[in-house]
Amino acid sequence: MSPPPLHLKPRKRPQQARAAATLDAIFEATIQVLVLHGPAVLTTTRVAERAGVSVGTMYQYFPHKQALFYAVNERYLDGLAGKIETACRAQHGAPIVRMVETLVTTYWNAKTERPDVTRALYRSVVEIDNGPLLEAFVRRVDSATAAMFGSAPDAAFADLSIVNLTLLTSIFGTVRSVFERNLPVLEGRAVHGQLILMCCAYLEAAKLPSPGAVDDGLKREAGVERAKTLAKT
Repeated sequence: MSPPPLHLKPRKRPQQARAAATLDAIFEATIQVLVLHGPAVLTTTRVAERAGVSVGTMYQYFPHKQALFYAVNERYLDGLAGKIETACRAQHGAPIVRMVETLVTTYWNAKTERPDVTRALYRSVVEIDNGPLLEAFVRRVDSATAAMFGSAPDAAFADLSIVNLTLLTSIFGTVRSVFERNLPVLEGRAVHGQLILMCCAYLEAAKLPSPGAVDDGLKREAGVERAKTLAKT
């Protein structure tokens, strides 16, 4: 991950297992308070009480709640990027349709595993400058998905970077819209299926024609021209 802005940087990082467990408790307490009360009401004191740690311990790590929000989102995005990278590596050399199904479903499942947490984190980012977090996340996901699609045996693209960007933007935007609309589960599942269909159709339209298809097209054009010539004689 990219380094956070100075005012959002944790005062220290855990060096021992006990300290790491304390930080885990702080992060989980932060999420619980966000879900129950929202970012406006959250304070570091309230989080410390819920985590079962002293306010002094809290301040050893995070000077204010914005730094805490940044760290929670950093951990979340790091985990999400890791899931996408793992899924993409597993699909290298697979048919393009299976790649799309895996990518969409991996992202969808990660976001819907704890939907209340996803909504809470979406609300928390208004309090921070999360630009470096998003840049690091996007860089990792772009690299993983481009490498996967570049290995497809049944599709090639004239400009893979633009195709990849368009696809990811569509997936991320659609999933966020599902949360912003607070769609019921059944409608969400329907959107999930339609999103896969839409992405497959886009890649099918964007991919370069296969050599056989080009030859067939040229033959058809030649046949049409010959027919026109014969019609004139």
